[in-house]
Amino acid sequence: MTTADQEAAKNEAHRLEMIALKEKQDAEVRSRKEKKGLLIVNTGDGKGKSTAGFGLAMRAAGHGFRVAVVQFTKGSWKTGEAEAFKRFPEIDHFIVGDGFTWDTQNREEDMRRARDGFALATKLIDECRSETPKYKLIVLDELNIITRYEYLPIDLVVNTLANKPPELHICVTGRDANAALIDLADTVTEMRVIKHAYEAGIRAQRGVEF
Repeated sequence: MTTADQEAAKNEAHRLEMIALKEKQDAEVRSRKEKKGLLIVNTGDGKGKSTAGFGLAMRAAGHGFRVAVVQFTKGSWKTGEAEAFKRFPEIDHFIVGDGFTWDTQNREEDMRRARDGFALATKLIDECRSETPKYKLIVLDELNIITRYEYLPIDLVVNTLANKPPELHICVTGRDANAALIDLADTVTEMRVIKHAYEAGIRAQRGVEF
């Protein structure tokens, strides 16, 4: 068999394999009939949890959906996402923290800001209960950090999210997601570190980390 014949055989085998794969994929899609608002959790020690949440916000905005992004620990730190959100009239952006916990060094104040921030998040969720809901997606960035440090009772968070409007999507980010939240969620993704430039002595890069 010539090289050309071998390539033709490979091409035909690939075509037949893709036909079978498409038939399987189409059947799976047809079998998924339920439609609902999702609770999505991005957690783990790896990079990309907030980034994925922001990408989701921009994707939803691209479809013309109203989106709220609530950031719990970023404080007044100037970030690229904050500037990007200004270009999307569909996205309302709220910063409800004073900064990272190791910067504030004030547990009592961190707890107060966490309570105020979650009260805002609850208000935004409640604004989606009418026949004309205000938002299609709410991103609660770094909420997992708030529950990890017990600035908010996990039962309050889980009960609030469990009783969200049925069509509302909510995305929660941050490492160390609570087991109760993971159990409640529809989709959970764990970002795992394999390598990180920071560990090699490279500082955080503007436009990549912030």
